[in-house]
Amino acid sequence: MSNELNQMILESLDDLKAQDVVTLDVRELTDVTDTLIIATGTSNRHVKSLAQNAVDDAKNKGQRAIGIEGQDAGEWVLADFGDTILHVMLPSARSNYDLEKLWTITPAGREEG
Repeated sequence: MSNELNQMILESLDDLKAQDVVTLDVRELTDVTDTLIIATGTSNRHVKSLAQNAVDDAKNKGQRAIGIEGQDAGEWVLADFGDTILHVMLPSARSNYDLEKLWTITPAGREEG
């Protein structure tokens, strides 16, 4: 269901005009999840709406989020679907935390392959 879920999340983000959407396959870097989807919203309200739209669409397809964090402030909303984790962030938070760089660095002790 992961690929279907990922596609549905991407479509939900596109519906509300998410910016700079990136999908990262992190299966080789962690056992916790398979995919990170990172998107940018233009305002706190937009960030919250993007995440909520994805959560609602997933729920309508029988996929409930395990947890949702950050909806109060709306600077960075994380929706955990198990195999997929969605991060929707304001531009300032996204550049500050730079998740793309963090999740593309090979951890010490692991060989690139």
